[in-house]
This record gives sequence, structure tokens and C-alpha cells, in this order.
Amino acid sequence: MKRRLFSLAALVLFYSGIAQIDPANIEILRDSYGVPHIYAPTDAEVAYGLAWAHAEDDFETIQLGYLAGDAKLSRYIGLKGAGADFLAQLIEAERTAAEQFDTLSDEFIAVIEGYAAGLNAYAEKHPEEVLEKSLFPVTPVKMVAYSQLQLFVSNAADQLVKQIVSNKTPEIATPKDDSNGSNLIALSSLKTGQEASFLTINTHQPLEGPTSWYEAHLVSEEGTNIIGTLFPGAPCILTGANENLGWTHTVNFQDKADVFQLEMVDPKGLTYRFDDEVLMLEEKQAKVYLKLLGFKIGIKKKYYTSVYGPTLKNRSGFYSVRTPSTTTIKALEQWWKMNKANSFNEFYSALQMNALPGYNIGYADKFDTIFYISNGKMPKRNPAYDWTKTVPGNSSETLWNTYYKTEELPQVISPASGFVYNANHSPFKSSGIKDNPDPKDFAGAMGYELYDNNRSTRLYELLSGDDQITFEEFNTIKYDHTLPTPLNYNYVDFNAVFEMNPSDYPGAGALLRKIQSWDRVADMNSEGAGVFAILYYQLQKLYGERNSDNSFSEEVIYKALKKTSRYLKKHFKTQSVTLGEFQQLVRGEKAIPIWGMPDVVTAMRGVQHKNGRYRITNGESYIGLIQFTPEETIYRSVMSYGNSERPESLHYDDQMKLYQNFQTKPMHFDKPSVIKDAVRRYSPK
Repeated sequence: MKRRLFSLAALVLFYSGIAQIDPANIEILRDSYGVPHIYAPTDAEVAYGLAWAHAEDDFETIQLGYLAGDAKLSRYIGLKGAGADFLAQLIEAERTAAEQFDTLSDEFIAVIEGYAAGLNAYAEKHPEEVLEKSLFPVTPVKMVAYSQLQLFVSNAADQLVKQIVSNKTPEIATPKDDSNGSNLIALSSLKTGQEASFLTINTHQPLEGPTSWYEAHLVSEEGTNIIGTLFPGAPCILTGANENLGWTHTVNFQDKADVFQLEMVDPKGLTYRFDDEVLMLEEKQAKVYLKLLGFKIGIKKKYYTSVYGPTLKNRSGFYSVRTPSTTTIKALEQWWKMNKANSFNEFYSALQMNALPGYNIGYADKFDTIFYISNGKMPKRNPAYDWTKTVPGNSSETLWNTYYKTEELPQVISPASGFVYNANHSPFKSSGIKDNPDPKDFAGAMGYELYDNNRSTRLYELLSGDDQITFEEFNTIKYDHTLPTPLNYNYVDFNAVFEMNPSDYPGAGALLRKIQSWDRVADMNSEGAGVFAILYYQLQKLYGERNSDNSFSEEVIYKALKKTSRYLKKHFKTQSVTLGEFQQLVRGEKAIPIWGMPDVVTAMRGVQHKNGRYRITNGESYIGLIQFTPEETIYRSVMSYGNSERPESLHYDDQMKLYQNFQTKPMHFDKPSVIKDAVRRYSPK
């Protein structure tokens, strides 16, 4: 009998399930902006095509994400990847994914097998682009493990780990910054005055990196026809619309992670008290790598597991971190089922999987249903404890294992006001006053937000009037960039800047007058906006000097104004610049002036770049504007840069001017229109 030799390619194909997929069945149509429209008979084949197309545009970021999920990022980038690698091992993401893998449906397993097969085939075809050979072949288990890491971080559980490692007494921190948030708005016919409902997709993500958006259109003969966006490595759309319905997300900040201090009986023997028992911690080791003089040096760090979950030791004792994101692996499957829903009942049924550990959801459909929910897998906690602090880890009284059902969470369905909205603020202010959920109906230990912010305040002003809103006006509301009066930052109050007498502050009077006469519109041609934006970043550096009521005193504001004056003189040789001179949208060698600032509806946040100018890094990353009517669904969208991360691509920066000018591009559900706009048509092989 002859010995059979397998090439790496054959092993990859066999391992990834590609034997069941014929790439010739898959068709990718690239439109004039490089967006892939992927057609195939099955959802698994569509996922294969999605992996291939996305790898063509951003193989590097997909790999970096999966390397983190596989605890191998530090092998490639050294110390900078060590934190992610440690977290992946601490939460035992791969073990959880492997142990729970058979809880996924056969249909979804086929989808992630298809995606893995497509990614592995691309890696085999382009070996020169592979960053770390040990990552391949990517498997469905590795994909799920990476999603576990992402959701752990999105629940802010990583911040608790960071506090423990830093020898601090950990506690849940409230957001200190509104600038990275998102917006959702949905209107029914009660507000539009016509047989139409409107939805905006307006998530404020980083413009680059593992949680930046990639746009795609997925179509199968198994009922899929959806346009939207996804993160690198995701096998389905995470926010978007099909021909019948659409949804979007904003981050919510209810209590999604807890920390427990163990009562140690013998710290050296690793024994701790739990009820009337003495239990022993399970000791484990994580391994990360440093790169020094071309060598990879492995470093080991201890961690432990208790009945509460991942556990770490610092100078104060042993602490366990617990979050619902580590108790299920079905989040990606739930998103996929949301993709497949064609009615509100089907969509709500997908939500009842209760697998997404967080995120607000805004929804609209062609049947005139609009919907908002502060979604999440929320544990039922003992109300006798303060869950914003570290709680005792010595009793089953604090070990939660049950969760609220989807229908028990704050939500609004088809309100009489005709609108729902969220801007990372309180779920109890999500519609008209009479339509809002009542906070008294929800347990305090759920930790829901109760505050407004500038964006929520402004959106309510624009949506709550009696006037009906046309689709053109809806677009204008989405692109609003005006701060409310008074300012309503949820984490700090510096309204005093508008009340100070310029004559009382030598060296800052002219700046004060410029800000106080400003119309509060974050227009890129506004000098008032430019000066205020610089002041905002200077005040952020003085956050620790705020008063006990979270306000800035006039003395602190004066200090920030003087810093602003020096900044302007040093970098611009003047005491006044426009917002567009101060901040820019930068992609490679291309830099253009841009509007927006932290916590306006068109939120933008940047970092110092060159010559005193700021480069936008977070904010309006992907915009979708959708109009549902009984006859058709009209979808328009725009990206901040383009749909490719490859500098040599035409689509690296081809949407920047559209974006700067508040313009969008049409997206089509019907294939004849897609074909008409297509500039390339091919199969992934």
C-alpha cells in the first residue's frame, strides 16, 4: 500500500471543511467603491467568499485579531501584544470555545467552517502575507475563542484585570469620556408622516484596527440578502439591514462585570473559604513573549481559577473577575440569526438567545415597527451587596448563575412618540417621555445608566417636537454637530467657561470672548470651534483637578485657557484657528480638514499628530442611512476612509471627500443594480 503524502494546502483544505465548498460557486462583485457583494448558493459559501474578500482588503488586521484570540500576538509583535495574550489565557477562551462548541447549531458551524476555509485558502495562496505561521490553519474554535476575548474586553472586564495587576483595589468605573460613543435613531410613520420608517447606523468606533468597520453585501440562496458592516474576522454582518429590517448598536454601560475578593485560609496553600467549605485554587500559567535582538523570549505569569472564574493575586489579596461574556460562546451565532431575520418576531426570537453580553439595539423594519432595547446578558445579583465595588468572594450569596430574560430588560416597542434613540445614555430616556421604561421596574443591582450627555440632549431636542421629519431632515439630524446649551457632558461640568468675565482673566480674555460668542456648532470653518476644541483637550488633562461635584472651577478653567493660549502660539503662531486647521482626517499622506468634536452627534476624537494638529482616531467611522417602505428598502452609506486597508488600493481613501462633505453612496440589494455598478467580477480562487 502506497504511503499518501499530503501537502500543507491539502491539510488546510481537509481541516477547514473546504472539501464541501467549491469556490467556483462563489461570485464576488466589487462595486466602484470596492465594496464586495458576495453571492453563493449557501451561507457557508458566502462566508468563504467574505473571508477571501476581506483578506484581500485587510488580511493583516484579521490575523492580528486571531493572533490575540489564540494568545500568539506577542510572538509576532512582542511586548505590545502581551496584554491581549495574557487575557486570552486568563479567561481560557480556547478551552471554553472547545468545550461549548457542540452548543452551536449545525447551520452556524457550517458558516464558520466556511469562513475558516476561505481564510486558510487565502493564506495558502498568499504565504508572503502570513504574519505568524503557527496561527494557521485558522479553525472555527479559534474564531470563537477570539470572539470571547473581544466580548470580555467590550464588557470592561479587562479594566478590572488591569486594576488588579496594578495593585489597586478594583471597582467598576463609570465612563469618564463621552467622545467614543455611538448614536442610534429609528423613526416610524408616526414621525415620518408617510408609509416609511427610518434607521440610522452611526457607531463611533476607532477608524482603524481590530474594531474598525468593513462594509460588505452578503447574498445566498438560503435567504440571506444583507448589507452592513463587520469587524475583521467576523463571519457575518454585525450591524446593517436586509430588505425587510435593520438594526444598529451603541455601547451600554450597565454593570456587566464583577470582581470578588477571596477569603484566603492559607494563601501559600492556595486555599480559600466558600460557604462552609475550604476550596483550593487551581494554579495555572500563561505564557507571553518578548522580542529582543531577534529572539523570542517566553515569560510565564501565574493565574488561578476559583468558583467565580479567572483569579489573580496582588499585594492586597486574591481577586476573581466574573462576567457573563465568558459563560456562552453563542454571540456570533446570535448576530448571524439577526442577519437572517425577516420580521420583528424572528428578530426578537434571535435576541432571546441572550448571547450578546451587552450593547443597546435600535431597530426598524418595512412593516413600520421600531424598537429599542438596552440589551445584555444580565446576571441576577443579590441586592444586599454594592456591586459597583469589590464584593466578598466567600459565599454562594454572591455567586450569580442565573440571568434576566430578554423581555425583562428595558425596551420600547413602536412608541406613540414615533421615535427611539440612544447615545450611550440612560435607557430610561430612549423615546418620548410617556413611552420610556420606568427605572423603578428594574433591579438596582443591574446598574443601568441614569444620565444624559450632550448627544442625547441634542437628539431629544431634534426629535421630540411635534413636526414630522422627512428623510432629508432625518439626514440633517444625523449629521448635526451642535453642542446643547448648557453643556451636558456626563462626566464633568465646565459650563463655567461661558459664565466667566473675560476682563478678569489676563492673557485669556480674547480666547474667552471667542468661545463665548461661538454658536456651538462644530463646523470645520469655525474659529470658535477650533479654540474650544483645543481647550477641551487641555481640560481633559486636568480631569483630576475637578471639584467633588465633577465641575471645573474657574481657576482650573483659567489654567486650561492659558495652556490653550500657549498651545496656539507655539504651534500656530496665532491666538485663533479654525476647527479644520486644528483637526484633520488623515490617511497615509492625505490629510483633509474635518468637522465634529467629542460628544456632538457627529462625534470625533483625535490624538496629537504633527505641528500641533490633531488626527482623528475615533468617531464617525461608518454611517448607514436606511429608509424602509412597503415597496423597497433604500440604503445609503459612507466610510471614513475607504473599504481597504492596503495603501496601494484605490479604495484606501476614496470615500474621504464624500465623508467630509456629508455625502453618502447608494447600496443596492438587487443584483442587476449591483452588476451595473460592478467594476470587477470574480471567484475566490
